[in-house]
Amino acid sequence: MSFDDDAYGALTDHTDDARWAYGTGFADPLAGVSTAVPGDVDRADLAAYCLMLGDDALVLSHRLQQWVTRAPELEDELALANIGLDLLGQARLLLGRAGEVEGAGRDEDALAYLRDAAEFRNVRLAELADADFAHLVARLLVFSCWRLPLLDRLAGSRDPVLAAIGAKGLKEVTYHREYAAQWVVRLGDGTDLSHQRMQTAIDAVRPEVGELFETHDVEARLASAGIAVDPALLRPEFDEAMSQVLDAATVTASTPAAGGSTGGGRAGGGSAGGGSAGGGRAGGGSAGGGRAGDGSAGDGSTGGGSAGDGSTGGGSTDGGRGRDGVHGPELGEVLAEMQELARALPGGVW
Repeated sequence: MSFDDDAYGALTDHTDDARWAYGTGFADPLAGVSTAVPGDVDRADLAAYCLMLGDDALVLSHRLQQWVTRAPELEDELALANIGLDLLGQARLLLGRAGEVEGAGRDEDALAYLRDAAEFRNVRLAELADADFAHLVARLLVFSCWRLPLLDRLAGSRDPVLAAIGAKGLKEVTYHREYAAQWVVRLGDGTDLSHQRMQTAIDAVRPEVGELFETHDVEARLASAGIAVDPALLRPEFDEAMSQVLDAATVTASTPAAGGSTGGGRAGGGSAGGGSAGGGRAGGGSAGGGRAGDGSAGDGSTGGGSAGDGSTGGGSTDGGRGRDGVHGPELGEVLAEMQELARALPGGVW
């Protein structure tokens, strides 16, 4: 069916396998994959692990979608939207597996839309608000440098569904890391202002890094059974990837002493609106990342950390961590927005 004949009908014409929109034209990554749970695996542990990884992807996906219409360039809005959709796809598969394994009658929608914040098991890095575009790409770089080796190892899981999800996500997160790294280098090695914002952003997300490599009891049990990945083992690969990007961006890996250099000071005093040496666009907001007046980029906000929660220590330094359901107020804000429709119309279908 052509668009000339019936535009609406063409959107629902599933005979054209080349059409990518509205869920058509995609190969099911779980097609032909056994859904049987290995006999020696605790189903409650497996469901909890799927929730952990699924919540990471779901919450960060929503944060990324908040940047549509706010990114510095149209191409970046498209890129961020697609990265968000990649993570949403991973979340759907993982939450679907969690619901199937736990056997409590909850599907992916119930798990996404009908749980309260304390029931979510995402790492806290995923839920933080972004002060500006530099914070967004810094967080995305950290997340993808951690998630990529995790998915690489997950592809060898004894659970066939997790193995398939890992293999699919590996290709996607490879691009996510590349996209974030390019922007970190562009901003870090750009103008004085873009460099300052990139350094501030890296400093802001650094306190959340430790939690990524803390091994939860569930992860330890499942890793010993060949099902899950022990996150502590990912640290060397993460550090190597981050070091390569930050070196290229002339951004320091640790906060300097007061009055010291932030790692690669700029001579010549680049203008606030100027393009970066790494390919930024003149006047395009590469220093701060979004459009003036939107409350994020270009608003003079260079302070890092979570807005309003006072938790600059991250991880478990304040007595809890995301894997145990301990979150900042930002997650509540995300869920209030994400779950509003489903909670307003329980049981509704579209």
